[in-house]
Amino acid sequence: MRRNVIKISVITVLPVALMFLASCMPLHSNIEISAGSTEGSKSIVESDPARIPDYNGDDYIVLNNGKPCFNEWDLKNIVGEHYSELDSLGRCGCAYALLDRSMMPTGKREEIGHIKPSGWKQRKYEGLVDADPPFLYNRSHLIARALAGEEANEKNLITGTRYMNATTMLPWEEIVMDYIEDTDNHVLYRVTPYFKGDELLSRGVEMEAYSVEDKGRLCYHIFVYNIQPGIELDYMTGNNQVQK
Repeated sequence: MRRNVIKISVITVLPVALMFLASCMPLHSNIEISAGSTEGSKSIVESDPARIPDYNGDDYIVLNNGKPCFNEWDLKNIVGEHYSELDSLGRCGCAYALLDRSMMPTGKREEIGHIKPSGWKQRKYEGLVDADPPFLYNRSHLIARALAGEEANEKNLITGTRYMNATTMLPWEEIVMDYIEDTDNHVLYRVTPYFKGDELLSRGVEMEAYSVEDKGRLCYHIFVYNIQPGIELDYMTGNNQVQK
């Protein structure tokens, strides 16, 4: 079987997310919505994964000109949190929610170490992973714990590199958290992991956010790559080694 291995040779720097958000226009003026729609929207990963390019050096890319794929049905009908069932390979699917302040956690973080997401082949890399201890993989929440309070929910945890989880995803999650805390508004939010074929390790996650009451003062649509500078990842299995 052919292995799908990505080599990372250059550490890229995450641009300031707010610079992107400043150019994001309200959803309703940018998405053509069919009259009488009877079903919710799908993410790009769900509807047309061929539109997600292979990693080419950028930590993340902007999708659909930064505009989420949500439609009017979503805005009128989505409440609470929704998590996909694990598939036959034990992989997570799309997670989405209508976020508000009441969903944010107030208690201590619970233990999640017993959850082993698909592709979980853990190793330490001194000098290459910025963590103590320097474990390569995190149990990455699709919908961040800080946003919805989910702990050991196997439907919400994927195998993500420390770099993706703590460096690339985190700023976008914090933008949503700060917005909700500042405004008490709701945010329609969706995160979809991208597993190519039968691969067990996600290539990355598609992230969509849209603030409801002000019709998209906060909105973004990006794809974040599951990479770790200096480490080769085998997406078929989750195996990994120092880049040669």
